[in-house]
Amino acid sequence: MAQFVYQARSASSGQQKGTLAAHDKSAAVEELRKRGLVVLTLKERKKTVLSVEIYIGNPVKTIHFIVYCRQFATLIRAGVNIVEATRILGEQSESKPLKKALVDVNSSLLRGVSFSQSLMDHKRIFPSMFVNMVRAGEESGDLEGTLERLAIFFEKEHVTREKIKSALTYPAIVGFIAISAVIYLLKAVVPQFVTMFESMNAELPTITKIVLAASNSLSHQWYIWLICVIGIIVIYQIAKRTTRGAYIIDYGLLKMPIFGKLRQKGAVAQMTRTLSSLYSSSVPVLQSLSIVEEVVNNKVIGGFIRKSAESLRQGKPLSDPLRKAWVFPPLVTQMIAIGEETGSLDKMLEKIADFYEMDVEQTVDRLKSLIEPLLLVFLAGVVGVIVAAVMIPMFGMYENFGK
Repeated sequence: MAQFVYQARSASSGQQKGTLAAHDKSAAVEELRKRGLVVLTLKERKKTVLSVEIYIGNPVKTIHFIVYCRQFATLIRAGVNIVEATRILGEQSESKPLKKALVDVNSSLLRGVSFSQSLMDHKRIFPSMFVNMVRAGEESGDLEGTLERLAIFFEKEHVTREKIKSALTYPAIVGFIAISAVIYLLKAVVPQFVTMFESMNAELPTITKIVLAASNSLSHQWYIWLICVIGIIVIYQIAKRTTRGAYIIDYGLLKMPIFGKLRQKGAVAQMTRTLSSLYSSSVPVLQSLSIVEEVVNNKVIGGFIRKSAESLRQGKPLSDPLRKAWVFPPLVTQMIAIGEETGSLDKMLEKIADFYEMDVEQTVDRLKSLIEPLLLVFLAGVVGVIVAAVMIPMFGMYENFGK
């Protein structure tokens, strides 16, 4: 898809300039004519090293994608056709990558390509779940309802993710402050007392020896600490890229005290919400499970979902493998089994998601009230140990002077 810079004139707004994505110059001219513009000049923008945009991770912010889903659903409900809705949203989107993708999708739609097929050319922008649900909506003739479900899904998922993130952010900030305070005390404060302690020629307490050794190591062998930190980060990143390593990391995160349960509940809410949305949009269940495995982004839970898919292929119920999975509470598996028996699996999955999203919200509120005093006590304790290590020998020295 090439980028073209154009100058054009319209009867209503006069002369205007802009850029346009199209497969070739003829397609660009045709697109501008359909917009009611008379082309004055049209030049292809050549790509250079400096003009190539590099994105790490998902190039579109979640909030921008949520706004797009909600506005798209609203326009379709109001009777605006897909081509026009895509053009409007492409022009007003705040996200530059999403804007470019929508312009490209609009060009594909004008050439007669289906909406879902146009989306597949931009897999980094539009998640596989979005594409598959749109395709199912096109096939069933209920694209409006599908887009509404997608908007609700991404909104709820974003709220749940932000709740978990907020619960993890506060401990991370306090932990950073604690480490910074310890480094400052060991580097700037403790060394000032070393000469005085050496002149005392007295046996120092064990706690003082440990603190002095740590201070000396941090001052003179700081590169060893730096190498260790970098080494841990590198090993973690390498491990994440291997199947076994990623599984161990995800298993460890789920088994963490306090926060492991929070992650587990969040993952269950995300899994059931995704599966409910896909199932209610008539996406084939095996394909839905494959998408859910990708969406949860957890190797442990993904493994159990894969086993459930294998169970379904063999004609067994979805709930059977989940009953043996420690990550899914009995409530989840029992409600899924009831949903399978009554033929209302999508409704049951939605109820599970609602319950665990509320549970995550309540857990986060409890954690915030509990963690704050605990972290303050921890921070005070760490600083107190260093201060005590310095002060105890000084008290002993003052006692000796008094004698």
